Amino acid sequence: MAERPVFIPAERGDRLVDEHSIEFCWHRGMAASQKRKNIIELHTEAAKRGYSPLLEISSKSEERIGQRMSAFSLKVKFAGREVALENVFQGSKIFKNGGPYTDLYDIDPREAKADKRLKESGPLTGFRFDGQDFPIEPQTVFYDWLYISALYPHIEFLRDKVYNYKGFTDIAFNPARSINCQARSCATLISLDRKGLLAKSMLSFSDFLRTIQTEKPSSGRLK
Repeated sequence: MAERPVFIPAERGDRLVDEHSIEFCWHRGMAASQKRKNIIELHTEAAKRGYSPLLEISSKSEERIGQRMSAFSLKVKFAGREVALENVFQGSKIFKNGGPYTDLYDIDPREAKADKRLKESGPLTGFRFDGQDFPIEPQTVFYDWLYISALYPHIEFLRDKVYNYKGFTDIAFNPARSINCQARSCATLISLDRKGLLAKSMLSFSDFLRTIQTEKPSSGRLK
């Protein structure tokens, strides 16, 4: 058995995302077929609790839109170029003993995520991207900013194709090991839009940060 979260855009109050932890039967193995089985198991159990339909946002999603919204596929535009969001996030990290390692912008996203310097350079102290420094608090703010900024130009398409889903998952995300999650970032975008806060939050990172600090990013994991 395993537990994974389902992220649902909050409709009321000052929360942005409701996070529900779902227990389901886990199929071991690294093969893509095993991961797809796990997605089906997770979504099936979530549906029993009323969380349906769900969109898996990852390279293993059975939906093309879910694959395209993966951090490995989604592109960040800056300085006249396009780079996979995962590369930008990893290559922009600043550690006590090194970074940012901007050479990671130009390799395969999976290689960038696994680069040994990211674990050997001491504690994370911040981010530097496109000439601007970004904080590590709130914990997910830089990742959320990158993700939502990359999707914002396609907002009309998203409203038509994505907003009908009840919630979002990322089968590879384990909250016991990681903090940032593309499924949570997607739910945050939708919540901001439905609350009429998205356009203003996208004016600048400072505006985004103020919005996130005013709202509660997540309700925390609920059983």
